[in-house]
Formats: sequence, C-alpha cells, structure tokens
Amino acid sequence: MTHLTLLAWFALAAASIPMLLFLVNIRLFRRPCLCGDNPELLPVSVLIPARNEEQSIAAAVQSVLASQGVTLELIVLDDASTDRTASIVRALAATDARLRLEHAPGLPFGWNGKQYACWHLASLARYPVLCFLDADVRLGPLALARMLTELHPASTGMVTGLPRQQTETWLEWLLIPLIHFILLGFLPLPGERLTRRAGFAAGCGQFMMARSSSYFTTGGHSAIRYTMHDGLLLPQLFRRHGIQTRIFDLTADASCRMYRNADEVWSGLSKNATEGIAAPSRIGVFTLLLFVGQVLPFPLLLCALIVGNHRAFSLALVTCSFSLIPRIGSAARFRQSWRSVVLHPVGVLVLLALQWTALCRRLAGRPASWKQRTYQQQD
Repeated sequence: MTHLTLLAWFALAAASIPMLLFLVNIRLFRRPCLCGDNPELLPVSVLIPARNEEQSIAAAVQSVLASQGVTLELIVLDDASTDRTASIVRALAATDARLRLEHAPGLPFGWNGKQYACWHLASLARYPVLCFLDADVRLGPLALARMLTELHPASTGMVTGLPRQQTETWLEWLLIPLIHFILLGFLPLPGERLTRRAGFAAGCGQFMMARSSSYFTTGGHSAIRYTMHDGLLLPQLFRRHGIQTRIFDLTADASCRMYRNADEVWSGLSKNATEGIAAPSRIGVFTLLLFVGQVLPFPLLLCALIVGNHRAFSLALVTCSFSLIPRIGSAARFRQSWRSVVLHPVGVLVLLALQWTALCRRLAGRPASWKQRTYQQQD
C-alpha cells in the first residue's frame, strides 16, 4: 500500500464520522411541534438585550408582538446604546402595552455584557417562562407557541432553537452555514435527546427559552457571568443540575442575520471560539478531523489523478462525496448558500484559521472585543 493510498484511507475514516452522524442527527433535529390538542401554554416573558441595535431592533420587536396563540410581555433592555435603539423602542412601546423599555445598570466587574443584560432582564420578568432573544432575530407568528409546546413536559427545563441563518457578504455565506455542519456532524443528538449529560449539551444563544424556576435554580447567566458563549454554556449548566434541555430546528419559524460584513463575522465568531471548538482540550481533535476529513480529500483526489494511483483516486473520490453529503443536505434543508457547499474545503480552512487565531490570542493574554467592550477570557 502506497503512502498516498494510506493517507486516502485516513481521510475516508475522518470524513465518515460527521457524514454518518449527520444522517442520524438530521432525523432528530426537527421543527418544534404545534399539535391540535396542545395544553394551555404558559405565558412568556420575551427578553431582548440591545446594545446599538438601531438597524434591527424595530423588526425584532414587531415580529415578537405579532406572535399568535401566546400570552406575552416583551422587555427590551437598552445596554448603554449610543445610537437610536432606545428611542425606537420607546416609540413602539407607546403603541403596545405588552412592550416596555428598561435601561441596564452599569456593567459590574467580572461580567460579560450580554450575560449581565440577560440576568438583569430575568429579574424584571413577570411570567413563568423566560425567552432570551437576540435583537437580530425575526420570529414567525407561531415560533413562540411551538417552542412553548416543546417546553410543556415537566422534565424539560430549557429549549433552544436555531433560526434560519441569513447570509449576504462572502465571509457570511462561507462560514455561517458551518454552524449546522458542526452541530449535526459532531454532536450525537441521540445523547442530547436521551440523557441529561452535560457533554451532550447543544444550544443556540439566538433563541433560548427556559422555565424561570429552572433558570434561577441553576443561577442562570450569573453562573457563567464572565463567559461569552451562553448558547452552549447555559444548556451545559442546566444539565449539570439534572435539568433536561433540547435544541430544535427553527428554520421555518425564525430567521437571523448575525453579522453584516467580514470584520463582524471574524470578530463575532472568534470572540467565544475558545469556549467551543478552540478550547485547548478540543482544538487538536477538531483540527485533525476537519482538516483530514474535509480539506485533504480534495488535493488528494487531484494528486492521485496526476500520479495515476487508481486506488487512492477512488478512495479520495468517495471521501469527497462523504464530506459534501452533509453540506448538500444542509443547504437543501436549511436554505443555505450553495456557494458555501462548492467552497466547503475553503470554508473549513478559514474556520480552522479563525479557531487557532482565537486560541493564540487567548494564550497571549489579549482580550476579546465585542460591541465596543473588551473581555479578558478566564480559564
């Protein structure tokens, strides 16, 4: 067996793992139900932390207020915005009594801005269910009702949803679709569904709904105050307290455009990378699996063709197919850009570069920055 053939076998093994997990997970990652015999839904406090969100806050607020089948209050927390965020919300609140504007106190030492805003919002809520919503999310009319239905079983303390990710600029459509690829290709959702182990936790910080009792029992955002990745760390926290969490597909019920240019994409994804893939304990394994299984097969295919190694060529061809199956399935199911599929190995390379840059920044003691604030990440 030649070295090229042996390398092709390694690449095939690395690509098989996310492909097989994707085929299992795609059946479990479903839209939240809304059955005809739904029990009476609990009232919900929708909580939006907003810092300099004048471009998006009006649409976010209006989409929440247009929700059907639920009793709600909507609280927007103006977190020291320097733009028109507060005045926009104040004008909307004058037309709907369910909406109120609050102002964040000064950020205490040792807190991340969003975590403190969410914790403060939770203390202002009146209803037994809390729904934390990013200001760039647009809800469909039944999104809240569907997620409240999934929260109904007493054993479930938190449900989170991944909205359809809208992308326009090149780094958006190159990297943002990889969120679904990483989630469905590397997390065994059967473990998330059937156990309460923290290692199987999954979540999305764009939409998180929790029972108020469970939230305060665990400490909520105050227990992860200095972190930046509540979408992952809050479900982990709940599970460490024995509380079930579940993640759902909100593609048909909500949308979100997280970033609007390449600088925002890079800063936004790297700010909390070391709390996810780029954690020192994980980045080596992820780099090996992603590079060998998702990037290497394509140059291997070309190399095998040039040297005339038919066995290595066949293996590399199968491996390329395996690496693209999850991307093709995701593009069709989650309405993603097909350009991202075509440039999949490039996207993975850029993602790995982002992860290693974030880790090197942390090791060098350089703080992460977001929304005109800097944070020194802690171990």
